[in-house]
Amino acid sequence: MVPFLIYLAAVSFAAFVLTVYDKLAAEAGRRRIPEAVLLAAGVIGGAFAEWLTMRLIRHKTRKKKFMITLPVLALLHAAAAVAAFYFLRF
Repeated sequence: MVPFLIYLAAVSFAAFVLTVYDKLAAEAGRRRIPEAVLLAAGVIGGAFAEWLTMRLIRHKTRKKKFMITLPVLALLHAAAAVAAFYFLRF
């Protein structure tokens, strides 16, 4: 269970950093993080942190692709974690 939590913390932190960097780059007119990379960070486990960060810093909140996909992924990740804990008894 501990390695899984460390993984989630690391992926969540990476998703947070990518999101904040993309926001700062957008404001400065610099090169941006591709949307596919931001979504991939969510898919591999950083969905909740990325969604929360986007809401807090008001970044990509008009993009339905992010505002629907990330919460759905976060729910799926939570369900998978609960199922793994229940069935595998970490």
